[in-house]
Amino acid sequence: MLTNPIVFSGNSNLALAEKVSAYLNVPKGDSVVRYFSDGEIWARYNVNIRGADVFILQSTNPPANNLMELLIMVDAAKRASAERITAVIPYFGYARQDRKDQPRVAITAKLVANLLVTAGVDRILTMDLHTPQLQGFFDIPVDHLYSATIFADHFREMKINDLTVLSPDVGGITMARAYAKRLGAPLAIIDKRRPKHNSAEIVNIIGDIAGRNILMIDDIVDTAGTLCNAAQVLRERGAQDIYVACTHPLLSGEAVTRIAESPIKKIIVADTVDLPARKSIEKIDILTTSALFGEAVKRIHSDESISSLFD
Repeated sequence: MLTNPIVFSGNSNLALAEKVSAYLNVPKGDSVVRYFSDGEIWARYNVNIRGADVFILQSTNPPANNLMELLIMVDAAKRASAERITAVIPYFGYARQDRKDQPRVAITAKLVANLLVTAGVDRILTMDLHTPQLQGFFDIPVDHLYSATIFADHFREMKINDLTVLSPDVGGITMARAYAKRLGAPLAIIDKRRPKHNSAEIVNIIGDIAGRNILMIDDIVDTAGTLCNAAQVLRERGAQDIYVACTHPLLSGEAVTRIAESPIKKIIVADTVDLPARKSIEKIDILTTSALFGEAVKRIHSDESISSLFD
């Protein structure tokens, strides 16, 4: 039997790591990640982890230092003779580059998977991968959590009348359908084209939205350009209140300004990515994933089922 689970973290999401540790009723692991003056990263565990069940919580959103911190912490844990190393990656960055859709481009999702395995990760725990097929990029076990349970409960408590769940693209239908089923609402789909990165053109909307309150479902909100354009089109076509549920709030560039000026009434996000105070506006509400990650860590440690969390 492995010793008690220890949750360590890099610098990408310290608040979530503290909440997960509190859920487990154990103190967060004592470690330090420092930077030399030239930017090189140094990591050390301040407690003995020989034979320990180690969980390293770190999202890998930009900057690239977040990914490097994780890799270096994994290497340090491996060399310190940890019994098992689980990388807890609330947001798995670089996942959008998951295939060669153009000549001479990288498949960064596979590259990052290879880096993690080579560094010494024994298991991955993550949430709402951009495409679930990314689990196949790993030759180690991957436990994939779904935020739908958290968001669906939240919107069910809001008791929104005349609700339609909307997928922002064809690729998000599976996720949107799960919400629609949980909320007992009809489903609509946006048919869009991407002429270039971070840009999309809405071609058609499949489903009835006129006079309806809309819940748009997405896994990532980056620049929020597509999201806010969709909200504007929905309003022009007769939609009433527009809500958004998004797991990973990257909110880069002018995203916050766009959201503030858009017809979106509320955007509900998870804390998989640490949201700085300057990006916290009245329209954005944050739900914590700490209980879900904490329960998953507990079950991994005791070799119990993760899938039963979503039955």
